[in-house]
Amino acid sequence: MPEFHHNDEIRFDTEKIWFVGAGPGDKSLITLKGYQLLRQAQVVIYAGSLVNPELLSYCRPDAECHDSAGLTLSEITELMVKGVKGKKLVVRLQTGDLSLFGSIREQAEELANHGISFVSVPGVSSFLGAAAQLGVEYTVPEIAQSLIITRMEGRTPMPPQETLEAFAAHQTSMAIFLSVQNIQEVVSRLIQGGYEQETPVAVVYKATWPDSQIVRGTLETIAEQVRCAGIRKTALILVGAFLGEEFHYSKLYDARFSHEYRNA
Repeated sequence: MPEFHHNDEIRFDTEKIWFVGAGPGDKSLITLKGYQLLRQAQVVIYAGSLVNPELLSYCRPDAECHDSAGLTLSEITELMVKGVKGKKLVVRLQTGDLSLFGSIREQAEELANHGISFVSVPGVSSFLGAAAQLGVEYTVPEIAQSLIITRMEGRTPMPPQETLEAFAAHQTSMAIFLSVQNIQEVVSRLIQGGYEQETPVAVVYKATWPDSQIVRGTLETIAEQVRCAGIRKTALILVGAFLGEEFHYSKLYDARFSHEYRNA
């Protein structure tokens, strides 16, 4: 990461909690603002093994770093409140981007009970890191122009209209989080919803991490491939024709297509 002169650094409000998206895993895929916050933070509460510990190397030597994996919501809140009351810069470092499966609202509600506000600093989600690693686009002209980001219900139930079968009926690109441990059921429900067995699938374990692993197949083969690879958690399931060979050029750079900046 680049180094900054003292006068170049942003000064952050210590009366607020700074929620920072850590990115998908590669420590260089944190945002510049997130990096600056880590450099200055006096208290960092990070999401356990889901956050690359190499990110903590950006922290100052005297920073308090707390692994939240074994903590309850009240214990995490206590650490944040204590830091703010001590006039320290507190960073809550969470995986990927905060807007996806981030549990931010419940933490914000607890902070509000103590009269403390927060700021969110977005990060790069793992579904973006996985696509980059695969060298694919979720939106392919005339093949798929929408992306569904979802999960299968586990301990957290799904709204009744958001089943995998219902989403599969759209036949578009899907990124399925937090579900690889039930890959066989995921496959069955996607096929039941309308995907063909030959639909391409990619499972990306720990996207952008040094030990990342990619398994590619079809809905017919992927469950057995994942089992053989020993992947049981921390993986994304990507489904759809965007992973296949079919492709159409967009109109954007077509010499026969006129738009605001170019005449055909």
